[in-house]
Amino acid sequence: MTEPTPPTTEGPAPVDHWRSRIHDLMPAVRADLEGLVRIPSVSLGSFDASHVRRSAERVAELFRDAGADVEVVQIGDGHPAIIGGVDGPEGAPTVLLYAHHDVQPPGPDSDWRSPPFEPVERDGRLYGRGSADDKAGVMAHVAALRAHEGAPPVNVRLFVEGEEEVGSASLGAILERYADRLDCDAIVIADSANWAVGTPSLTTSLRGNVRVNVETRTLDHGLHSGMFGGAVPDGITAMCRLLATLHDEEGDVAVQGLVSEPDPEIDYPVETLRADSGILDGVDLIGTGSLAGRLWSRPSVSVIGLDAPAVDVAANLLSPSCRAKISMRIAATQDPQAAYETLKEHLESHAPWGTQVTVELVDAGAGFTASTEGPVVEAAQAALGDAWGTEPTTIGLGASIPFIADFAETFPQAAILITGVEDPDTRAHGPDESLHLDDWENVCLAETLLLDRLGRLPGREA
Repeated sequence: MTEPTPPTTEGPAPVDHWRSRIHDLMPAVRADLEGLVRIPSVSLGSFDASHVRRSAERVAELFRDAGADVEVVQIGDGHPAIIGGVDGPEGAPTVLLYAHHDVQPPGPDSDWRSPPFEPVERDGRLYGRGSADDKAGVMAHVAALRAHEGAPPVNVRLFVEGEEEVGSASLGAILERYADRLDCDAIVIADSANWAVGTPSLTTSLRGNVRVNVETRTLDHGLHSGMFGGAVPDGITAMCRLLATLHDEEGDVAVQGLVSEPDPEIDYPVETLRADSGILDGVDLIGTGSLAGRLWSRPSVSVIGLDAPAVDVAANLLSPSCRAKISMRIAATQDPQAAYETLKEHLESHAPWGTQVTVELVDAGAGFTASTEGPVVEAAQAALGDAWGTEPTTIGLGASIPFIADFAETFPQAAILITGVEDPDTRAHGPDESLHLDDWENVCLAETLLLDRLGRLPGREA
């Protein structure tokens, strides 16, 4: 076998050198990813927090083995995070690599084709909770450091969070306490998605989010449905009528006062969306206008939870109350608090039959719009293109990553690159979450190439 061409100091090393290097590293990188997936690091409060601690300790070990000096930190009752880094040549730029090691709850095991915390490969994809979101992002950072043999051409700072899936409550305090250690010229946030398998992407816009719990109450106790039905409203029916006011007949959001951004200039074919989403035959898409606009730059409202008697155990009773959880995504430029007030006013003012309506804010986060210009972005686009062998796209994302606004505020001089390991069939947060293994190898290669290219840029003067 021919030895790969070694890197040179005159310019970026040949892509083939790094491709060969990453390819040789991938078996060990994958084995370490599978080890992380086996740790059920669910950060939701009702789960065993010791697993999140164990995950943090293992991630720290992996970075230490890759040449970085890191420590596990914790703020109060928050979950542990990993911070640290490795210094590059004097005068080189500083790059902060972010990911998170906590995961979503798996839901019932019966919803999965294989156990959620036992990684299994099927048809070129690795299945398991956290296989993509975001332990593959963690391991992409590890792979890039291993590829550079612990001596990257830039100063690397590392921040791997342990509570992203529950709102990043400790993030502000961590950034404030460790700002000097994390200060940087560029931030790589490996927690997004690519346009499609085989098509790399930089995410340049993210919607904000508002989540609320709403309760409808019509009675002070349950009533026999035969004796009182027909005259007395029940809490569940009142909730159904209230939730129906959130959209018009075409499925567009009917909450007045929400902001919409201009539609993105990208074609998202209907047949592609139907295939990506798994929508059933005969079910119509909702809303009007550009599909990319509906998904990325306009508000959406979804009912994601409902507290009501289960069908199999329901008594023949008029329920006095009902609770629902609503997730609203908002345009990147909309103020989350203002959006919450707008949604709250809508729900209260549309209460059917005088129903008592209570609205409680669960959480809210700002959206984000990234710059699409500058030498750091150009380096990222070149790295993605070289890794995949095809031109990268810039995309928006309908999901929210509110903590990015905290990074932008803390490090205003830093260019922010939002990259990802996911694709439309990843099913993050749901059953059968999976990682496309070939694309993931390209992710690891792209980050390795990015560090190489960023090492050729001037750093800040002391």
